[in-house]
Amino acid sequence: MDMNWKKSSENKPIGVIGIGSFGTAISNLLAEKNNVLVYARDEAVVEAINKTHMVKNRKLASSIRATTDPKLICDSCNVMFPMIPSSAFREVMVRFAPYLHPYHFLIHGTKGLSLNLPEGKDLGNIKKIQRKNICTMSEVIMEETVVERIGCLAGPNLAKELLENQPGATVIASRYNEVIREGQQLLRSDNFQVYGNSDIIGVELSGVLKNIIAIASGALSGLGLGDNAKGLLISRGMVELVYLGKAMGGSTKSFLGLAGVGDLVTTCNSTLSRNYTLGFRLAKGEKLTDVVADMEEVAEGVNTVKLIKLFLESTDLRAPITENLYKVLFEDLKVEAALQYLMKFPIYTDIDFFD
Repeated sequence: MDMNWKKSSENKPIGVIGIGSFGTAISNLLAEKNNVLVYARDEAVVEAINKTHMVKNRKLASSIRATTDPKLICDSCNVMFPMIPSSAFREVMVRFAPYLHPYHFLIHGTKGLSLNLPEGKDLGNIKKIQRKNICTMSEVIMEETVVERIGCLAGPNLAKELLENQPGATVIASRYNEVIREGQQLLRSDNFQVYGNSDIIGVELSGVLKNIIAIASGALSGLGLGDNAKGLLISRGMVELVYLGKAMGGSTKSFLGLAGVGDLVTTCNSTLSRNYTLGFRLAKGEKLTDVVADMEEVAEGVNTVKLIKLFLESTDLRAPITENLYKVLFEDLKVEAALQYLMKFPIYTDIDFFD
C-alpha cells in the first residue's frame, strides 16, 4: 500500500476503524489536518478507497488511505477512532488486541451496548441482567485490550450533515485529560466545535439511551401527532434517560449536556436518524424484521431497548417509555396502545432528579 502522504513521514497518521457513514464523516474531519489510515474488512472497499477515494458513493479526502491489516494500522497509528456497530465491537477489539499497546489512544464513536454473560448463557435463557452484564464500548476496550487511554466521541453528529461540512459539535469524554486534549486538537475546526467531559460513562450512556427515545419519537411522527406530543415525549424521555443513566453509573450533568439533551433533541426530530426512521416506519405498520433488514446501517436503539428491559428486571426502577417500546418492538403491542398507556401512567411530578 502506498504510504506516501502529503505531509512529512515523521507525522504518524490517525487511524479510523470502520468506514460506515459516521466513520466516513470522522475520517474527513480528521483529514483536514492529518493523514488518515482507515481499517475495513472488505478488500473491495479498501481498494475503492485507495484508488477512487470513494466509499458507498461518499467522497473521501485524498489524504485518506485504507487497509485490511489490523497490525499495520496499529503499528502506523498511535491514535485511533473505532467507529463500528456495538454488535461487532467486541469481536473487532479481540482481533486488534495482539497489536495494541498501552501507549495507544482509542476514542470510539459507538452509541450502543455489549452484553457480557457467563459462559453458556445468552439472551435466550435469561430473564434479567445486572449492570455488570452490560458494557459500554469503553468497558469492552478495557476488558479485551491493554489500552488505558480511552475516550468516547458523542453528541448531535448526524453523519450526512457532517459530510456536507455543516456546522456541528461533539463531546470527547475520557478519564484522561490528554485524551480529551488530543481529540480536541485533532477534530476542532472553524466549523466543528469539540467540548471535553471527564465522565466517560455518563457521556456514553447519553448517546446510548437517547436512541430509545428517538425510536419513540419517530413512532409519534408516524402516527401523525403534533409538536405538543413530541415535546411531552422528549421532556419525559429526558427524565427517563437521567434515571436510567444514574442507575448505570453516569452523572446527571453529562445527561444535561451536548451528548445528552443536545443529541436527544436532534435525533428525536430528524429523518436522518436511523432510530427515528425505524420508529416512524413501525408506526406506519411495517414489521420490525422487515425494517431492520431494509436499513443500510444498524439502528442501535433496538438492541439497547432489549438490554435495558432486562436490566430493569433486576432493579426497582420504572422506565415506562422503554418498557412500552419493548412491547411494541418484541411483543406486537400497537403503537397507539402504548401511547394510551403512557398518557395514563401515574407520574405527576415534573422534575425530581435534582432532589
